[in-house]
Amino acid sequence: MARTPSNMMPLGTSAPEFCLPDTVSGKEVCLSDVRGEIATVVMFICNHCPFVKHVQDELVRLGQEYPARGVSLVAVSSNDAVQYPEDSPENMKALAASLGYTFPYLYDETQQVARLYDAACTPDFYVFDQALGCVYRGQLDDSRPGNDIPVTGESLRLALDALLAGQSIDPEQKPSVGCNIKWKA
Repeated sequence: MARTPSNMMPLGTSAPEFCLPDTVSGKEVCLSDVRGEIATVVMFICNHCPFVKHVQDELVRLGQEYPARGVSLVAVSSNDAVQYPEDSPENMKALAASLGYTFPYLYDETQQVARLYDAACTPDFYVFDQALGCVYRGQLDDSRPGNDIPVTGESLRLALDALLAGQSIDPEQKPSVGCNIKWKA
């Protein structure tokens, strides 16, 4: 389990557009389709990573709580499914169903979207405002597998709640830490 930090996209960066297949619905989903009224959260996750498994229940809670407040969420897996079959689209669909993900779970087979976002690890979180400018990137919270800190989503929630309240978001943000994205050879 390699501990890889986020690359920390510069704040203010415009969200790169993408269109990817949603493993849940079977339809192509574009950023413009899932853009939130107030904010859009783009998460790079996967099935097999212990860091993602550690936070899956909180991802479900976020997906249940925030859309009614104008925040959309979308998850992207960019891992090489040939080398990591647990991250295949079929397994992504099964996991999304078993956990009750309420957000699209997209497969980035070419890994181009991960490169556009400069994503480095799973999980990796990006929050974009109404104009699709990056206002937050980094960790969900301080919890990691084995550190006995409860998973609360505090860091991401503070950013989203500030944005929803029309307040500024602290620019001092901690990178996420997780498994490196499994790049193709």
